[in-house]
Amino acid sequence: MISMLIAVELILNAVNINFIAFNKFLFPHQIEGLFFTLFIITIAAAEAAVAIAIIISVYRRFNTINADSVDSMKF
Repeated sequence: MISMLIAVELILNAVNINFIAFNKFLFPHQIEGLFFTLFIITIAAAEAAVAIAIIISVYRRFNTINADSVDSMKF
C-alpha cells in the first residue's frame, strides 16, 4: 500500500513539473501554471493524509499493509 501511495505522489510531482515547464516556455508572462501547481500540491497533501490514515486503519484491522492480503474493507 505504501508503494501505491508513493506511485501516486510521483505521478502528481511529474504533473507539477510539466505545468511549470509548459508555463515557462509557452506563456512566460502568465502564472496559470503556478496556480495549478499550488492546487495540485494542496490536493496531494490532503490525499497523502487520507491515504496514511487508511493504511493505519488497515494495519490495525488486518495486522498487515500488503494490499493483496486485505480481502475486505468492511468494518
